[in-house]
Amino acid sequence: MSSTVAPRPLTGLPDYAGDGIYLHIRGERYLDCASGTFNVPLGYNAPEIIEALHAQLDRVVHLSSEFTRDKSAEIFELLRPELPPQIGAFWFRDVTGSGANEAAIRIAQKATGRSDIFSLFLSHHGQTVSTTGISGNAFRQRSFTLPFANSVKIPAPDCGNCFYGQSPDRCGMLCARRLEDFVEYASSGQVAAVVVEPVMGNGGNIVPPSDWYRVLRSTCDKLGVLIIADEVQTGFGRTGSFFASTGYAEALRPDIITFAKGAGGVGIPVAGVLMRPELDVLESWEHSSTSGANPLALVALEQTIRYFGAHDVLANVATVAPLLHRGLLALAATAPSVSGVRGVGLMQAFDLPTSVDVEQFIAHGRRHGLILRGSRYGFGRTVKVRPPLIITPEQVGELLTRLRATLRDYESEATRP
Repeated sequence: MSSTVAPRPLTGLPDYAGDGIYLHIRGERYLDCASGTFNVPLGYNAPEIIEALHAQLDRVVHLSSEFTRDKSAEIFELLRPELPPQIGAFWFRDVTGSGANEAAIRIAQKATGRSDIFSLFLSHHGQTVSTTGISGNAFRQRSFTLPFANSVKIPAPDCGNCFYGQSPDRCGMLCARRLEDFVEYASSGQVAAVVVEPVMGNGGNIVPPSDWYRVLRSTCDKLGVLIIADEVQTGFGRTGSFFASTGYAEALRPDIITFAKGAGGVGIPVAGVLMRPELDVLESWEHSSTSGANPLALVALEQTIRYFGAHDVLANVATVAPLLHRGLLALAATAPSVSGVRGVGLMQAFDLPTSVDVEQFIAHGRRHGLILRGSRYGFGRTVKVRPPLIITPEQVGELLTRLRATLRDYESEATRP
């Protein structure tokens, strides 16, 4: 009897195909301004990464992290030149940003012997019970009774809607300095860490003033509180530097950095934690996941890091980001409904009057071949514009042309009786 296996028909999702920054859906071609779910920074089919993944699939798909420790260490050394100088240890046992943030919380609590975790209004740190509990939007906990017990939220550095009614030129970064009061009056007195996104993505693409990072670092040093930089969205080139905390937010000098999303390059789930060496305190059984540090994740992570260097991705971001930002400013200048253009690198955004307007704008964008996303899971009024980091100047022009057509349709509908 022959042992030959008949070829199987192709399965999966035949209605979908990716091509660089474009996504094909049922015969329609869309320019993806959301980079997947902000996890496809290198487009849909970066050849070196895809080929390496195919090769790994032919060898072995799953290994316990016990067998991939050496490879994780190699990748950390490959990543080290892109890290802030104080970071010297790693924990690669997660595949989601939620898991990485939970690991960071455990590291902070164990290393300090303290319990409380501070976070910011409007923040988004994940989907698990504990990361939902520290995220700064009440609607995310509305249906559940399992919040993170030791969570304290403080006002975000949202200068366009300042909690304290100040302006950044005269406030002395009050929102960072008042952390002392919250520690004194709103906590248990046992504060382990404050978790911050260098740019608050889901909360509305909030870009803090540069002094905020410096004042927060100084305040945390005074209080003995660790800083966890949640770079799940800002990491891997999105803001123009490999991590935001090596570029725009360098003054933050985080004790711990978490990453996910873009780390897989073409959408492969991979996540991890980076930290100061003395914070490398977890035992293997204290935080782990079945798929953490699996071979496919590590291959994607390694090849993504290599791709950034081989293709000068950060240089491309430096070229195209100003073109996109200026184009969005020009768009706002012609449309009274568009305001608050802001962003760093290819993490750009603008506001519309209401969340309903955002929903309508995104729908019009789809008809003009654009994939866009809003903020706060549809509760916000921000439209996020985050194409893959490999976008060319010509494609930026195409994106802006499609946005202008989208705006015309949106405003035409808005003025209809």
